[in-house]
Formats: sequence, structure tokens, C-alpha cells
Amino acid sequence: MKTFSNPILPGFYPDPSICRAGEDYYLVTSTFTYFPGVPIFHSKDLVHWEQIGNILDRPSQLPLDNENFAGGGIYAPTIRYHDGTFYMITTNVFNPTGNFIVTAKDPAGPWSEPYRLESKGIDPSLFFDDDGRCYYCGTRDRSEGSRYFGDAEIYIQELDLNTMKLTGDSYIAWHGALRDVEWAEGPHIYKKDGWYYLIISEAGTGHLHCVTAARSKSLTEPFEGYRGNPILTHRHLGIDYPIVNVGHTDIVETQNGEWWMVALASRPYGGYYRNLGRETFLVPLTWENGWPLINPGKGIIEDTFPVPNLPETIYETEPEKDDFDYDKIPFRYMYMRQPVLENYSLDEKKGYLRLTPTPVTFRGNQSPTLICRRQRHKSYELSTEMEFVPNEGEFAGLILLQNEKYNYTFGVTKKKGEYLIVVRDAEKELNFVPVSVNTNSRITLRVRQMCQSIEFAFSFDNSSFIVAADNVEGSILSTDVAGGFVGTCLGLYACSETATSNKAYFDNLFYKGI
Repeated sequence: MKTFSNPILPGFYPDPSICRAGEDYYLVTSTFTYFPGVPIFHSKDLVHWEQIGNILDRPSQLPLDNENFAGGGIYAPTIRYHDGTFYMITTNVFNPTGNFIVTAKDPAGPWSEPYRLESKGIDPSLFFDDDGRCYYCGTRDRSEGSRYFGDAEIYIQELDLNTMKLTGDSYIAWHGALRDVEWAEGPHIYKKDGWYYLIISEAGTGHLHCVTAARSKSLTEPFEGYRGNPILTHRHLGIDYPIVNVGHTDIVETQNGEWWMVALASRPYGGYYRNLGRETFLVPLTWENGWPLINPGKGIIEDTFPVPNLPETIYETEPEKDDFDYDKIPFRYMYMRQPVLENYSLDEKKGYLRLTPTPVTFRGNQSPTLICRRQRHKSYELSTEMEFVPNEGEFAGLILLQNEKYNYTFGVTKKKGEYLIVVRDAEKELNFVPVSVNTNSRITLRVRQMCQSIEFAFSFDNSSFIVAADNVEGSILSTDVAGGFVGTCLGLYACSETATSNKAYFDNLFYKGI
């Protein structure tokens, strides 16, 4: 029997939502304050996925100027397909945009400008009924007043697709299954055999995360919770279980009548440290006595499952080495907040990515000169070959980024007239090595992380490496230390103490799981 391995999207791909259009499947995830927002993936078999774009790829769609890096931005998108049109609905948290919808005929884009919704709360979802009417479903504070932080309700209201405005009364659907539940959120509505099903997550997106279900014969009446709730959780398996904090699910029926669920979960390593963030997993689902049953006989997400009954379609894998021989930056790369595009160029020196150092810091509300991709393996090697002669107070090199307060930067700088290879965390220098740098210098920077131990090394001949720092603690790059909701991202970074016209040229970026 052929099997597949979880996660289907390793690394920082949280809050998955999925839909089917004919024999094609599309999946989206949250991006928080990274730009572009909401990657969209395509699959034919639910196992192999190819990123075909980013839904929010224009500044007009995704204002992020006032967003806190670790906790703001785009939360929990939902993707749906109806009558030839794709809909993506989400929340830009802490931004006046709030809840909004974008649409497209082609899921690869372009997607429309946002239709803003005057709706309260977060985690909006859409449901299209048999008669073509559309309904909004979301999470908000209890109408009668929340008794504690996270005391919420799930509500439903009709959406007029002609005006893209909510219409009529809103109806309280459910408060969740657990007594004194915290964060009844991530709701999705489905219809099967005359019943409306509501599947949500509860207890927050940490170790106690769980998935619960309710149903009703009407969208305007309260839903009745399943007495077998929760239908999915790993909180009872302990902190040493290899897959934890399972939740925030969405389900899809295949053209062959199978049901599958996508969910977020994390893989701790080196202790209960989740550097990879919340990843996307796939698990089979059936129906029993009118209720969803996850992975019958076990009720948990496992490392492997038999593949869906769908034709296998394998896409070209991402290259280990990006040589930057591109006309545009690949979809997998992200910036922090909206980038200042003149600080990046693929044209100035062909085959190189040029970065201009800027005095913008992580902790402001602007975008530093930084481009990154997700860490997707517990252990990995990351390297780049760079041409850069810094002026006083300038820096360029690699970055391991969890958030603005927890990160490592590794590169070349000039300080008090001396060229240095330096390793820094967000607060201080961990080590530096004096070096000779001239206009002909080509520096290779290499990072190797084995579990939670990191080595930083450099070379001027790409052969003989000098260790700049070793046994550096990797656990600070986990949400368990840093807080927030994002996974670790890896990339290139350039900064300066003052404005400069100097340039750093990166010939490549290499990433490989070990």
C-alpha cells in the first residue's frame, strides 16, 4: 500500500484552508506580517503541492505599516470556490482593513482589491448553500459580554454577493463544546445529508488545541454540539509526542467520494521547542452516525497514511540552490511588511540579488531590507556567496528570523575602521572575527543547525571554513521562547546605521535539509 508523509507542507504554513474545483485542489495558509500574503497552492492528489502564487501580492491589498511583527497581519484565511469564482476571506488584524474578501477567476491571480466587511471578530469563513446564497461565519466576543479573555461565540450572517456586504441579522450558532472554553475560533460550515455542520477549534493554538463539531438543520438556529467532542486533539498524548497542538482544520470531499481534513500542527525537537512553527498536515475522515470521524480507530494525526484515491501528480521540487537567475523573485520568498522595492534588484547585476542596506530596524513599523524563506527541516544547512565591502556601520549577510526580538544575523560589517565577520542575536554581538576585505573579496557564509545547536562559519575560497560561533542555542528561534505565531524563516539581510548608496550582491542562497 502506497503511503504519504506528513506534514504535506512543512514549515511555517499555519491555519490551512482547502477547496476543490472539479479535479483540482487549492490550499491557502496564514502569513501574519510577511509580504506577499496568503500563499496559494495547487494539487491534483492532496499530497503533492505546487505554489502557484500569493493572493495578496500588492500593497493596496495588504497594508501592514502599523502591524506588530509577531502578532499582527493576516490571520486564518479561508478559500472557497463557487460558480466559477474563487473567494478568499481573511482578517488583517490590528489594521483598519479588518475582515475582507478578495476574488479571482484564476486562482493563480490576479486577485481583486479587498472588499471590506463591517464585521466583528476574526477567522471569517464563507459557506455557499444549495440555493446559491452565501453566508459569513466568524468568531467574535460574546454578545452578552465576555466573562474572560477568549470568551467568544461563533456567528453567522448572510453575505450579498452583488454588493459584497453583510445583510440581515446575525445569528449566534455556537459557543463551543467545552465548559468555559477559550477561543472558539476557526469556524467552517459544511452541508451533508440535509445537516449543516460547524467544525471549529478551541482552547487556543497551543498544546491544548482541539477540534470540535456541531450541527443544525438551519443556519438561523443554534447548533447542537456532538457528544463525542472533541473529534481531534493531541493534548492527551503528552509533550513528548512528535506531533502536537493539532487544530484549525478544514475538510474537503474528493471527486471519488473520499473525505480528507487538513490541519495545523507542530513538530517539537530538542525539547518542547517548535522552531518550524505550525505546519500543514493531512488526515483521512469518514462519517459515522451522522458525525465526522477522524482517522478511524486512532483519532489522531500520524506521520504516514495511505494515499488518497486520486491520480498521483508530482511537481518539480524547489532547487536547493537559488542562483537568482530569475526575472522576478520566486513565490516562496517573503519580506517583512511591505518592501521598499528599490532596495532589491535582480537586474543590476545579472545572476545576483542586490540588496541596499538601510537604517530601518526590526522593531519599527517599516520594512527592513530582508528577504527570506521558511525553515522546513529540523536540521539544515544554509549558505550564501556574497560580494560586499561595508562602510562604517554597514552590515550584510544571513538572517535566522523568528521575530523582531529573537533572531540571529551573521555577516560582514565595519566597526571602528576594522572589517569583521560578526554573529549577533537581537540584543548583542555573540562573537566577531577580524578579516581582510577588499573589492575582490567574495565571502561564503554558512549556517548549520543540528537540532537546537547552530554553527556559523565563513570562507573566502568556498573550501576552507572558519567557525565564527559554535553551539549557539537554537531554541530561542521557537515560539515557545519568542512568543507569537510564526515559524522561523531564513534569508538575506542588509542594514546600516545611516542612509547609504552601498550595495551587497548575493550570488546565491543555498538551503538543504539534513
